[in-house]
Amino acid sequence: MRTFLSETRFIYYNSSGIVYLGNKANSSLKDCNLWIDIVDPSEFDFKFLESEFEIDSDTIQLIRQGAKRAQVRILDKYIFGIYLDIRYKTFKKLLIEGIYTYLGKDWMITIHSSDVNILSSIKHTMEKKNKRILEASIEALYFVLVDEIIGRYEQLLTSIEITITDFEQESLYEKSSEEMLDYLDMITRQLIILRRHFWYTRDVINYQLHMEEQNKDLKYLKIIYDNITQLIDLIESYGDTINSTRDLYLANISLRLNDTMRILTIFSVVLLPLTLIAGIYGMNGLDLTKIDHLPSGLLDVLITMIVISVVLLLYFRHKKWIMVSKPVKVLNSIQFRTSRV
Repeated sequence: MRTFLSETRFIYYNSSGIVYLGNKANSSLKDCNLWIDIVDPSEFDFKFLESEFEIDSDTIQLIRQGAKRAQVRILDKYIFGIYLDIRYKTFKKLLIEGIYTYLGKDWMITIHSSDVNILSSIKHTMEKKNKRILEASIEALYFVLVDEIIGRYEQLLTSIEITITDFEQESLYEKSSEEMLDYLDMITRQLIILRRHFWYTRDVINYQLHMEEQNKDLKYLKIIYDNITQLIDLIESYGDTINSTRDLYLANISLRLNDTMRILTIFSVVLLPLTLIAGIYGMNGLDLTKIDHLPSGLLDVLITMIVISVVLLLYFRHKKWIMVSKPVKVLNSIQFRTSRV
């Protein structure tokens, strides 16, 4: 047995379930499929892979460089693949981590950083005594892994969809802000990035479908291909939703500008006749400190001005330009869903 310094787990399993799980290789176990999960690999891990599994140095170099583009290489003794774990680090920043896989005849190796957890979810599936996985070849477990990665993409898009819906509701009922427009532009850029990565992932799956047409477990891979295709279609629809939300935002801005101009117009219309009457009557030189000597007709002028103001305000209210009751809609503040199951 060899003990590994990094967080490496060896999982041996057969049709009965998991036979052994630990941080040491156990060569005494025969007739078992082997899954090695390496977290934050060291140079010792790479040397072990080269010596024990004859791993190509070019693929190891890709892991060292942290390659983050989905791809697949079908070699003589194994299949090397790169998949991506994508999630939100913050509200505005996507965190993309590579998941590197090697698939052999009866063994599979996964390599990733400590920020990515794939062991617990896949191991939970195996512990359920899932006969279809345990009795099948190691490729079935590989397809379960790929399906788990695609499932996380779906959770990510769900959180984005909820956020877009919240923005859309706010653009209808709340006062829109330039910050919201910036967020929409940010999500648009993120969707472009996601779409590109999803395209690469779909190409990887499609390539494997055509290269291994005789594999009886390919039906699982076909389901995964359909799922990633649906996610790409969802991204396209989200783009249309964002465009409509942006149009609603601009329409809301236009309505607010119209409201401002309407208020200014009302003030001007009300004050214009009052200013005209005051100018004709000559009230600019009126000394209001001498109440006993006020000019005759002042009271009539004041009453006339008040009546004109009231009549104009009543007219504007009749036209529903002012004092129009609006239903109050209370919206919860947008809280972006980035939690993952």
